[in-house]
Amino acid sequence: MAELEIHHEVSHGSDSLGQMVGVLAAVLAVVLALVTIASHRTHTHGIVLRTEAIDQWQYYQAKRLKFHNLELGEDLLVALGSKNEASERILDRYRKERDRYQQEANEIQEEARKVEREAQHAERQALRYDFGEGLLEIALILTSLYFISRKRFFPVVGIVAGLLGAGIAITGMII
Repeated sequence: MAELEIHHEVSHGSDSLGQMVGVLAAVLAVVLALVTIASHRTHTHGIVLRTEAIDQWQYYQAKRLKFHNLELGEDLLVALGSKNEASERILDRYRKERDRYQQEANEIQEEARKVEREAQHAERQALRYDFGEGLLEIALILTSLYFISRKRFFPVVGIVAGLLGAGIAITGMII
């Protein structure tokens, strides 16, 4: 059987800068993965909160419909002009239920607004994570260009982009 000899153009010498750039690229990849996970989880949390807010607003609308039905019932009883004990009891009951529905609707409305504020906060956080993620991706790509060009410029710019990306992502945690 004939032996096949494969020639490599890479020298077997030690490239210490290449090793440091490789470690830098690995660190950037790990940080990128963490920021990406945080971004996805925050986006999901924001969507869940938006859905919860929508549910609260629908519940509010249901209470308001009941409230308006009671108002209509009161108006009909008054318009029909029947003034007797039974109609007064019905009017009294309608007014009590109307007040209860008004109070419940106000509480539901406040809860819906609170959940909407939480959703907006999650969206602001996710946006920071997205910007950080983008800069970390750019940093990883620029750093990796060293292996093609052997120019120190690329890892230096990669470090700057990586620090900016990590910094912006960290602000997502503290806003």
